[in-house]
Amino acid sequence: MSVASPTGEPSAPRLHVVTGKGGTGKTTVAAALALALAADGGHVLLVETEGRQGIAQLFDTPPLPYEERRVAVARGGGEVKALAIDVEAAFLEYLDMFYNLKRAGRALRKMGAVDFATAIAPGLRDVLLTGKIKEAVTRRAGGRPVYDAVVVDAPPTGRITRFLNVTNEVAGLARSGPIKSQSDGVMAVLRSPRTAVHLVTLLEDMPVQETADAIAELTAAGLPVGSVIVNMATEPLLPAASLGRAAEGRLTGRDLLPALTSAGVPGGLELADALAAEAVEHARRWSSQDALREQVAALHRPTVELPLTVGPMDVGCLFDLSERLETHLRDEVAA
Repeated sequence: MSVASPTGEPSAPRLHVVTGKGGTGKTTVAAALALALAADGGHVLLVETEGRQGIAQLFDTPPLPYEERRVAVARGGGEVKALAIDVEAAFLEYLDMFYNLKRAGRALRKMGAVDFATAIAPGLRDVLLTGKIKEAVTRRAGGRPVYDAVVVDAPPTGRITRFLNVTNEVAGLARSGPIKSQSDGVMAVLRSPRTAVHLVTLLEDMPVQETADAIAELTAAGLPVGSVIVNMATEPLLPAASLGRAAEGRLTGRDLLPALTSAGVPGGLELADALAAEAVEHARRWSSQDALREQVAALHRPTVELPLTVGPMDVGCLFDLSERLETHLRDEVAA
């Protein structure tokens, strides 16, 4: 999941921003990506920005507080810590860091001034969120980064460019001072080869179109696009030779009846007709997905498919998905 640097040289990112249309499973993909990056001893921070506690649900842990907590151990002694960013807490942290106003911040919280400030200046919320993410990426201890990678479960594609492009957001808030300086520092990280914005999609018309639109917007804003991750992909249930025939509606119950009769399956022609109709519907859906695969390929981004998981998503399923992403990461590095 590398991106090209301004000089054209490939660079392995340390900040992985995961976005996607609602319903595509971006939180699940972000969690699986964090596990993949933590394999073989990596230390990874998984960040939630929308306050839904989706990460806690996936890892079956209590709701995350505004502190970094370990939620999983990966192969080779790696670990994933998670952080749910609380905007109010980030605001108070910001006041203490830049203005030494910790006590005043507590008073502001009691007055409800924090909610008021982020309401009248909506851009401030994204500045605070991205500022905390940048701090985690650049934090060092003993001369080396605290985290090998930071993975962000970011807002959906319709809002991702505005969320990341904090330079525009802060323009209406301040032209100088700590807020402006912080936003400039954030953009230096977000526009560098240290960052990759990955887009999660489904093989459906609207998610694929939103993915294409988001890539165009991110590119225009100078933000580095990483991989397209096709989630919940299904495998064909029919042999390749039969898919085309079924998609054209040329498969009938009479074609299936001899095999069903030979196998001793009761139901006769009525069952055969029902099975043929199911096969035709499946083949047409697969044909439609294949056409969308061509649209995804036309985006000219590294692409990986994750399979549809049957049943509820649990930690075991996340590890299975992370193995697919590990392979993709290795292939990208090799390329």
